[in-house]
Amino acid sequence: MITWQLKSFSQLTTKQLYALLKLRVDVFVVEQNCPYPELDDKDHHDGVYHLLGYQGSTLVACARLLPKGVSYPSVSIGRVAIAENHRGGGAGHQLLEEALKVCEERWPSESIEIGAQHHLSAFYQRHGFRPSSEMYLEDGIPHIDMTLEK
Repeated sequence: MITWQLKSFSQLTTKQLYALLKLRVDVFVVEQNCPYPELDDKDHHDGVYHLLGYQGSTLVACARLLPKGVSYPSVSIGRVAIAENHRGGGAGHQLLEEALKVCEERWPSESIEIGAQHHLSAFYQRHGFRPSSEMYLEDGIPHIDMTLEK
């Protein structure tokens, strides 16, 4: 069972921040063999939240929830990651459902935009997102913008 914590940047302990960044680097940089600017100066913006999913004391899932104007004109969800050894059992769906619930609590009735890896577009469509751009390359990986209209 995954337990969820929601933290602003200033609320993260150093251990939580380390685990969060390690998970994101493990997934997006190491696993995908993609050197890119993981530290993009968005984590600490006012109104940005970090959703952390734990099994016991181990961080297994995370997502970054951003208010309007930080990444997109709308509210957005980014840096969605599941530890490799926790995939395939529904953790990704749990993470996205929790992220959507928090977004609705923090920013009621606001549309949500994401930049999804293209191969995950069907996953996001299951949660109501619809493509809003053509496929494009970001850091050498095919992506597509998607929107969940409210």
